[in-house]
Amino acid sequence: MPAQSTSAVPADATAQSPFTWRFLSPLYLASILNPVNTSLIATALVPIAHGLGIPIGQTAALVTALYLASAVAQPTAGKAAEVFGPRRVLIAGAFALGVGGLIGWIAPDLLTLLISRVLIGLGTSCAYPTAMLLIRKRAREAGMAQPPGGVLGGLQITGVATASLGLPIGGLLVGALGWRSVFFVNLPLALITLVATLIWVEADGPSARRGVREIASRLDLAGIAGFAVAMLALLIFLFELPTAHWWILIASIVLWAGVIGWELRAASPFLDVRLLAARPALTNTYVLFGLVMLCQYIVLYGLTQWVETVRGYGGSSAGLLLLPMTLISGVAIAVISRRNLIRGPVIAAAVISLTGSAGVLLLDAGAWIGLVAVITLLFGAATGFAVAGYQTALYTHAPAEQLGTAAGLLRTFGYIGSIASSAITGMVFHRQVTDHGLHLIAWIMVGISLVLTALTLADRSLRTAPAHTD
Repeated sequence: MPAQSTSAVPADATAQSPFTWRFLSPLYLASILNPVNTSLIATALVPIAHGLGIPIGQTAALVTALYLASAVAQPTAGKAAEVFGPRRVLIAGAFALGVGGLIGWIAPDLLTLLISRVLIGLGTSCAYPTAMLLIRKRAREAGMAQPPGGVLGGLQITGVATASLGLPIGGLLVGALGWRSVFFVNLPLALITLVATLIWVEADGPSARRGVREIASRLDLAGIAGFAVAMLALLIFLFELPTAHWWILIASIVLWAGVIGWELRAASPFLDVRLLAARPALTNTYVLFGLVMLCQYIVLYGLTQWVETVRGYGGSSAGLLLLPMTLISGVAIAVISRRNLIRGPVIAAAVISLTGSAGVLLLDAGAWIGLVAVITLLFGAATGFAVAGYQTALYTHAPAEQLGTAAGLLRTFGYIGSIASSAITGMVFHRQVTDHGLHLIAWIMVGISLVLTALTLADRSLRTAPAHTD
């Protein structure tokens, strides 16, 4: 890294305390915004439908829009950060978030709201992969083999464990200020993130002058476009369930085959297929993380619907019941991440997920409501253990020069899990939310958790944590 890029940071500060609160604050704040926005919209869907005079079913597209944008944008932002510099991409993300929040605040129709949600998804997706690169850069400048576990743990607390916070926050905003507030709140948050980044995050090195063709090649724009279209087809198929449009699935498979063929020949591949084949530990990390997130989001969405419909709780009350998931996952991440462990935490995550899934079978209309809090505590712990373990595995097994893209792909697999959870709950609760449907979901979760446990125990790459190399 050129010397110019570190001149903004005093040498004694870097040597004595490389990860100051000033450096970490904009990274953590930016990382909160994506998971919170995924659930923030939930309590606003009905008011949006009434406010715009549209059927409630159409507002589900607002959830889909952010998922689709984020699933594609996370690795894309990582790739762009590797080429142009992470601080530049983080600043661009703050601009996109602010514009998205402003557009949503004044939107006159559903189409404009969809544009807003896409921009919010694009903007918030820049945070995690750029933060991973900035943290890695700071650790290398301080002579560390890898950053302190607490730093990575804080990033995961803000970037994953905060997802359920959107439910109570959204309920409070909608109740006090109306549905437009769930969009407008992103504007001041974007401004704070932008200012903090400009002041406290050191500038990237000088940007090399590149022609359009070289930029397209370095970014692998064709690979990104193919990945986006293939992912879009897959996610549309999942969201349309229980109606199975098999031609969409076939189209997605053909597109994925084309993407793989292109990436095998690309000089600077966006999706490095050879890397994934050569490093099965990294591929396994993605798959296992996706399965954990699948179970977490089934609880987050399926249990919320059951609590509201069968038990008669309001959206804000249901959100508060799920707060233990956020709290305990944050505690688990904070404790585990400091030790940079992999195997123990991910095995614990799989076993606890299996236990919590079995616990859902005990719920019915007459069950003690406190049991819901106990179950969310279990899944919060499972999420915390998994997030801490798999982020350490990612940092360990991903090449340093591709850490941004690799970090974005980890989030993409998490989004695939969340979207699959939405498809599962949509199929089971298609006509009516019942105890029987909840128990069917519980058996599905038990099956997923058994697969997760078996794959985790069989994964030999989790036995060791080789040092991260450049």
